Amino acid sequence: MRLNPITPGTRPELAAQEAQILAARGRISPLYQVLLNSPPVAHGWEQMLSAIRNHNSLPASLRELVILRVAVLNRAPYEFDAHVPHALAAGVLPATIEAMRAPSLSAHPGMTDLQRLVLEYTDAMTRDIHVAEALFARVRAHFDDQALLDLTATVAAYNMVSRLLVALQIGH
Repeated sequence: MRLNPITPGTRPELAAQEAQILAARGRISPLYQVLLNSPPVAHGWEQMLSAIRNHNSLPASLRELVILRVAVLNRAPYEFDAHVPHALAAGVLPATIEAMRAPSLSAHPGMTDLQRLVLEYTDAMTRDIHVAEALFARVRAHFDDQALLDLTATVAAYNMVSRLLVALQIGH
């Protein structure tokens, strides 16, 4: 790690924040130990990522596929490994999880057309940042405004997560 993690229980002024993280996650992971170097960032991070993970209108299986794909594209194995259990719990098949690692997803027979489309959108947002109008129109045809925002925010947020993990070498 490039930043020193804050060992839980060592800074009394962080006790309440650590208790909130423990209540939400069951543990204070290495990621959150690093985030606690900036309590306001750790708080905002937890609020935003909890909303995306726990109050998202997308089916959990789609959300987890997006997260896995972003982790692969950004070379963030810590993020990928952390979300495999969530993907399995959401009903994503192990073969589909492994398919997220491939450069091209179109050949995987177990994926639905909607999954392929969502992952195409994820790839465009992550690799190119720009999303072509034709692709956006295809995605828009499947989602209402809330779900479209939730999808876009999930891709964007997990790009943030993976880029922080990689830059600070968390989980290496």
